Amino acid sequence: MEYIGAVQAAVTPAGFDREPTLAELDAIEQEMPVITAEVELLDAQIMTIDRPLSELDVRRIRRARRKVLAARKGLANRSEASVSGVRA
Repeated sequence: MEYIGAVQAAVTPAGFDREPTLAELDAIEQEMPVITAEVELLDAQIMTIDRPLSELDVRRIRRARRKVLAARKGLANRSEASVSGVRA
């Protein structure tokens, strides 16, 4: 039996196991409201997977969708303000 080995160097750089930079942590912090809102929407949708939707479920999902849209709008407005030089 012949063993096949890699002939070329690894594609992933060796320094990949590193901590996030301050800029990456700041970007995550800025996106956290969107992430949280999307998790809440996903939770609301998961709760209704195995049963018919009740009026309360419909309202919960609709509220979660509006929260996601508001969070995305806020993030877009902050991004636009930082690009134009205005501090929000």
